[in-house]
Amino acid sequence: MIPRIALAPGLEISRVLTGLWQVADMERDGRTVDLQAAARAMAPYAEAGFSTFDMADHYGSAELIAGIYRREVAPNGDVLCLTKWVPEPGPVSEADVSAALDRACARLGTERLDLLQFHAWTFADPRWLDALWLLEAARDAGRIGAIGVTNFDTAHLRVAMATGIRLVSNQVSGSLLDRRFTQRLGPYCAEQGVGLLCYGTVLGGFLTERWLGAPEPDWQALETWSQMKYGRFIAAAGGWAPFQTLLRAVHRVAQKHGVSMATIASRWVLDQPGVAGVIVGARLGKSTHVAETARVFQFTLDEDDHAQLAAAQERLAPIPGDCGDEYRTPPFLTASGDLSHHVSKFPAPYTTRAGSDGRTLALSGTVWEPMAGYSRAVRKGKQIAVSGTTATHGSRVIGGSDAAAQTHFVIDKLSGALQSLGARLEDVVRTRIFVSQVDHWEPVARAHGERFGHILPANTLVEARLVGDEYLVEIECDAVAGDGLS
Repeated sequence: MIPRIALAPGLEISRVLTGLWQVADMERDGRTVDLQAAARAMAPYAEAGFSTFDMADHYGSAELIAGIYRREVAPNGDVLCLTKWVPEPGPVSEADVSAALDRACARLGTERLDLLQFHAWTFADPRWLDALWLLEAARDAGRIGAIGVTNFDTAHLRVAMATGIRLVSNQVSGSLLDRRFTQRLGPYCAEQGVGLLCYGTVLGGFLTERWLGAPEPDWQALETWSQMKYGRFIAAAGGWAPFQTLLRAVHRVAQKHGVSMATIASRWVLDQPGVAGVIVGARLGKSTHVAETARVFQFTLDEDDHAQLAAAQERLAPIPGDCGDEYRTPPFLTASGDLSHHVSKFPAPYTTRAGSDGRTLALSGTVWEPMAGYSRAVRKGKQIAVSGTTATHGSRVIGGSDAAAQTHFVIDKLSGALQSLGARLEDVVRTRIFVSQVDHWEPVARAHGERFGHILPANTLVEARLVGDEYLVEIECDAVAGDGLS
């Protein structure tokens, strides 16, 4: 019996999900997949109890294959199809959301999506919140059962939750090598009742017997996109030699329990706080490991097992940043090493226009700017000044009563203003923070530290009365645009 867990009322998933991202890889370079055969290949997973399938709008024909399975192979079967919507950065309209839902429903042959997971390419553009509010409305209208997100770091999951967006899951990379999810995100998800869904648990096959003791591969001639991607993770963690130390430790534990190394890798992730499930990729019609995967629930890792694994992990360098940073900040740990195969462009978060005396103005569209007659930011030459900024998006206050969440959103707005004027957070030389209650100084300061700790601008924090009781923090900054930016 494969254990299940409830992400939300009426949404109970298997704790090992079957991931269909490799469909896109199987269709790479113009190759085609027999959709009917691939749909039939889903049956062994569902029949064994792995009846939750994870897919996305950009995983090639994955949604079409799942739709054929539900419609023709097992029309009375009890399977869940979790999909994703990954729009381009920029403005999001109700029509955009409706079109995305119509497309997914048509492919899956359903009128209601079980779980729709949303990915935002940048948080400096606050329109990611517009997308989530529109998805909230679609859920309330019955088109979506529940809403999740993918690759959200702790700070922005917190912003969304504190603003009242009802999320049930967050899908992120998580493995023995990539332990970022165990730091802040896992405990926060456990506290908030948000289920972590971890992918990459076997690193595209690298955490298996095939690579134990093997020579370092030719990183330019790997077989799959997953291997290309997780090869970059291995490099970021220190390279092939310390990774072999991890493989040897995993192999010892696997031999002790009489299971595969992949099974140990998945079990370890499942044991971490906040983790609702792990996603194991399937190459439909190519290989099936159902029986071995089921063994993940037939043993328990003991203290000695965890100690052996931890000792090997200490030899690895930590993957930089928080979860999802590999898609938003260099170094990009993607198959290609950049975002060229994901995103065509990043539009400026805010409107800019020429001002007087050679100035360029950035306008964020809050109600305050036209009323009080000021710009969100002004650039003259390399000098940029960003106005006192609160956690406002349009007419809404973001972050609720959570001072840290408000601070993160304010810093996102600073970042968006700077980007719109050809600069970035790293160009900031001074910040000034105003808190409405001195008791909030620590969560505000810690949030500032998370975002500016690698920059270390000059900083002042004072208590001040702010315009509006709902605002807990206001921040302004000065920046000097770096060379090469215009």
